[in-house]
Formats: sequence, C-alpha cells, structure tokens
Amino acid sequence: MSDETIRQRLVLITTPLSDEGALEALRRALSGGDVASVLIDPAGRENAAFQTYAEPLVAAAQEAGAAAIVIDDTRCAGRLKADGVHLTQGDAAALAEAASSYQPKLIVGASGFETRHDALEAGEAMPDYILFGRLGQDADEVPHAKTLSMAEWWSAMVEIPCIALGARDVESVADVAQTGAEFVALGAAIFAEPGKEAEKVARANAILDEFEVPVEDA
Repeated sequence: MSDETIRQRLVLITTPLSDEGALEALRRALSGGDVASVLIDPAGRENAAFQTYAEPLVAAAQEAGAAAIVIDDTRCAGRLKADGVHLTQGDAAALAEAASSYQPKLIVGASGFETRHDALEAGEAMPDYILFGRLGQDADEVPHAKTLSMAEWWSAMVEIPCIALGARDVESVADVAQTGAEFVALGAAIFAEPGKEAEKVARANAILDEFEVPVEDA
C-alpha cells in the first residue's frame, strides 16, 4: 500500500431536473465547487426531446470543466460532442461493445450490475468506471445499504474506479465517502431545492475534503 492518497470527487446526476429551469439549476450547481462530471439522464424523454434537453447541459458542464456524460444514447453523445456515455442496463456484453467502439475517445461507464459476479464480469470490459446505485432511486435519507456494500467491496478489490450514489440528504456524502469509492454521485440532494444547488455542492465538497482514499501500489 502506498502512502499516497487521492481526494474523492463529486458527480452530478440530472435525473430530478425537469425541462424548465434545468440549465439554470445545473449552472448554479456547477458554480458551487468541484464537480468531476455530470451524468445527463434521458429520464423517459424520447430521442429528439432528449437531445434538445441535453445540448445546453453538455455545454454548461464542459464550460465548467466537468465531463459531460450522456446516459443510454450513444448517438446523442456523438452529436453533442459529449465526453462520454453511460449504460444503465447492467449488460456486460453491451458494455464491452461500447468500450471497444468508443474508448479512448469517450469515457465509457455503466451501472445496473446487482451482484459481485455481474460487476466483475462488467469489469472485464475495462470501462472507465462502474456506478453502484440505481439512478433516480436516491429519495431516501440515507444511501441504500447494497450500494454502500458493493462500493466498499469494489474499491478494496478492483482498480477500476467506482461511483457510488448518495441519498437526498447532502450529508449522505459522508456515508458514501467511507466506502472508499473514488466518486460520490448526487442527484436529488443537489437539485430537490431550486436555488440552493450551489450551496449543496459546496457542502458536498466540504465533506469530501475530510476524506482521503489511499492509492494502491502499481
């Protein structure tokens, strides 16, 4: 084990955002402090509507220095010159195909892997990250126990970075950070109270400042 450590970082998920006011909400959030990436979720929108919705969000994320990652729509990601794609179906074969097709030009990540076996199978595709937690299901006060246990196990066993989903309370960042996950994802905790997005991002970063993750020796 190396004495070197890394600082965990915040990932924003746009799932709670409606069409109206989404850009302003994201801009406020991005103004609040360090954000590694933004996962832009169709959340039920049809292809054309999603591209219209996603285009300004991709630009806003990139302008703020965050990676813009489009969920489940590789064509939209390409058209908007996003930084990456994220697949949610828990399909290791689809993930392997995406990694082969788009890396290293695009970041490729995935979620939906419910067991350790499935997660390890997904890891064989060498994605840029794996996310634990179901998008849109972060309405509880505390993170799901399974999300925490999977993230803790993965972080201890596998070199591929992981993102773990928090809960609707921004203080849940501490619970997630304790797993050792390199990234903490928040959706409802940031966007549920319009106008407070910057404040919530600042608080999340203040909590992450208190944690350190050791870097494994190569």
